[in-house]
Amino acid sequence: MVYITRKEIFSAAHKLERKDWSDEKNKEIFGKCSNPNWHGHNYTLFVTVKGEVDTETGFVINLSDISKIIHTKIIAKVDHKNINLDVDFMEGILPSTENFAMAVWKELEGSITLLGGSLHCIKIQETEKNYVEYFGN
Repeated sequence: MVYITRKEIFSAAHKLERKDWSDEKNKEIFGKCSNPNWHGHNYTLFVTVKGEVDTETGFVINLSDISKIIHTKIIAKVDHKNINLDVDFMEGILPSTENFAMAVWKELEGSITLLGGSLHCIKIQETEKNYVEYFGN
């Protein structure tokens, strides 16, 4: 089994809040991430795919194909957008980095499988100090 990773970078805004909580409780739990005027990050997305190496191409999957899928299904929808308001696959989901990573997995999984590989990990780095890794169900 070989693992390959494609890295992409994008910028997006979001706000962590539960509408069923008071402003005070949102601030207590989510801190400055519940800022009423939103806040943004320069995210780094790592998509790791696993599979067997094709003897003809030497690839697990062509990284150009993976990049096209990531750009179509994720980057085009999130780059310079508000994750809470603009991103269809995050509708109704609290946009924590954990939930975001799981949603990205769901968006990419079928297309990666069609290329002959399988997702191994979605890693989203939100800040220099914070990242989430999701390995599927």
